Amino acid sequence: MKNTFKVAVVQHDCNQEYRHNLDNSITGIREACTQGAEIILLPELNCLPYFCVREEVRNFDLAETVPGPTTESLGKFAKEKSIIIITTLFEKRAKGLYHNTAVVMDKDGSLAGTYRKMHIPDDPGFYEKFYFTPGDQGFVPINTSIGKLGVMVCWDQWFPEAARLMALAGAEMLFYPSAIGWDPNDDEEEKVRQRHAWMTIQKSHAIANNLPVISSNRTGYEVDPSDNSKGTAFWGSSFIAGQQGEVLAEAPIDKSAVIMAEIDTGRTDTVRRTWPYFRDRRIDAYQDISKHHIE
Repeated sequence: MKNTFKVAVVQHDCNQEYRHNLDNSITGIREACTQGAEIILLPELNCLPYFCVREEVRNFDLAETVPGPTTESLGKFAKEKSIIIITTLFEKRAKGLYHNTAVVMDKDGSLAGTYRKMHIPDDPGFYEKFYFTPGDQGFVPINTSIGKLGVMVCWDQWFPEAARLMALAGAEMLFYPSAIGWDPNDDEEEKVRQRHAWMTIQKSHAIANNLPVISSNRTGYEVDPSDNSKGTAFWGSSFIAGQQGEVLAEAPIDKSAVIMAEIDTGRTDTVRRTWPYFRDRRIDAYQDISKHHIE
């Protein structure tokens, strides 16, 4: 099978209008296609405002089914351009049951698979536990026409266990669609620390698992319609890293962008021969990892 792929990330801002946001994504996808992209990652909840900035029951009306309108739109585009598109949706699974769900549209326009966000944050300005039920599918790669893709969502990117389980299950690349930014009350030093930590933890997943990591983010400032907070300044910085954590492409902090890199999944085997983390893992000594605390 082919080992080398052109992977792109579309970074853009979002507002309150679904159509505007989808058009932003499509514009970025078109640009990526002109550069030969074969796999394209969009930001988390790319068609919606980041509504989790507040707890409001009427926001559940923003949810849609999977399959549904967005998968239909992106599926048609994936088929037309013969590309793979990865994004996330506010999924209405059943009455009263909602998820933050990643979807992968394959080159033939079909829905290759889904991943429901497992780790759900609950912090000021990120009240996701109010909206999203934690995923129940586990950390299982999605089979596509180009291989197994390990797709997780935003807060998942801070947990090395999740990346490891995806790698152990045969993922050939790790994808993290994200919506992360600063509280406007943070000072500049804290903003720098947070953004660097976000990039560092994900690059560490690339290193520890010898897998490429592709991470997207929104950019721009989004207001809190309730005026209960100062809103969120999303820090962009979408990036693509290779198997040793080397950054192959990086987007700016404060504007829309399309970034691209050529990924050689065959290099994973070469790197693992030199850095044999999987060989040297002490699986006989890790039983306590499933505990919250060791007394």
